Order: sequence, then structure tokens, then C-alpha cells
Amino acid sequence: ELFEKFEFDRDGYTAAKRAFIKEITDKAKMIAHYDALIDENNDPVHDPAPLKAHMDKWDGAAFIEALQLTPDKSVLEIGVGTGRLAMRVCGNCNRFTGIDLSPKTIKRAKENLRDYDNVELVCDDFLAYEFMYRFDVIFSSLTFIHIADKRAAIQKVTTLLNDRGRFVLSISKSQDRVLDLGNRQVPLYPASSDEITTLLTRTGLVIEQQFETEFALIFAARREVCEIIAQAAVQSDSV
Repeated sequence: ELFEKFEFDRDGYTAAKRAFIKEITDKAKMIAHYDALIDENNDPVHDPAPLKAHMDKWDGAAFIEALQLTPDKSVLEIGVGTGRLAMRVCGNCNRFTGIDLSPKTIKRAKENLRDYDNVELVCDDFLAYEFMYRFDVIFSSLTFIHIADKRAAIQKVTTLLNDRGRFVLSISKSQDRVLDLGNRQVPLYPASSDEITTLLTRTGLVIEQQFETEFALIFAARREVCEIIAQAAVQSDSV
């Protein structure tokens, strides 16, 4: 019996170790990919109009409208990139914070957003970084395809939102698990509409809007303290 327990524990440890190593490796590949895009002078902020229109097929005007921005709101973007969406947001909010893992991408974003005095840009992992304050609006377009633990990410979003704060998320319709660019491959973690809906509601967020663009699914949800308390009670009763 003790031997069997040892074998189980060893197998569990090995699986956890492999998962941890894969997560670190995948993250390194993702950072290298986005750093390489900057080296290749790939910056969506300065794309010609046809390319900008193509990128809007994952978010666009309807996505920005769903943020419900006002001049008094604080905003966080998860995966700010070079500032493609931030350029449309910074002038319509009180305080903008953007976080991204790629050092070269953040450096370019600082250049692109230098005319705004309400911007703070952070080069770090969203799940690991300790934010000093909460936000009225949190949004992310496409970045969640790089996050394996979406449950943890959405839970953190919920804790970072002010009461009645808004979370707007764009996820790709594609279920591809690898982005193959020939000279490099980037692991992806796709999710279905049902998965995201479940994760949002289980954290106590209230989904107010759900719509599609050509390439993406968009969710707009609101944080309600009473819903979060109710969800916590349900989870406690089920333990």
C-alpha cells in the first residue's frame, strides 16, 4: 500500500513538473514571438488602413463601444501589445494601464502612447503581477489565447474590478493549438464560447452582451458584489 501511494505521488509530481516546464517553455516562445515581431517592424499601430481593417475583425468599433468608456473611468488592458486598441481608449478615460509580457512590445507601446499623460505600462505576467488598485473597465483582445489557466485569469479580473466594473473579452473563433509561422511556432490555448460563459458566470460576473465579429467572440460582463457573494455561497455549500 505504501509503495502504491509512493508511485501515485511520484506520478503526480512528474505530471505537475512536466506541466510547469511546458508552461514556462510556452511562455518563453510567446515572448520571443512578439519580440521578433518588433524586430521585423511589425507594429499594428502603424499598419496601413487595409491591415487595420483586418485586425478589427477580432474587435473593432463594436468592441470599443462595449467598454462603455467615460472620462472618469480607470482602465486596464491585458495584452496591450504596441497600443493598437489603447490608442482608441487612452483619450477617453481617466487612467489607462496596459500590461504585456514582451519587453520590446512594451517599449514600442511607450513610444506610440507617449502623447498621453494618463498611461502606465507594465512589462510583466498578468497572473503574477500585483496591481496596486482596482479598475472600472478591464479588457483584452486575443491575449487569452496565450493563457492556459483561463479560470485563474478570469478570477483575477473579477478581483481587480470595482463594483459594477466591466470586463470585455475577445477570443478567437479558431481552435488551432499552434500558430505556425514557418520559422517559429507559438503554442495556443483556444477556448469555446461555452467554456468562457461558464468561467465568467462561476466567478460571479453577469454577462450583459455576447456577440460575434468575423473572427472572434466578444463577451461583455459586469461585476456585481451580490452575485459574487451568491456564487461563493453556492461553492461553499457544494464542498
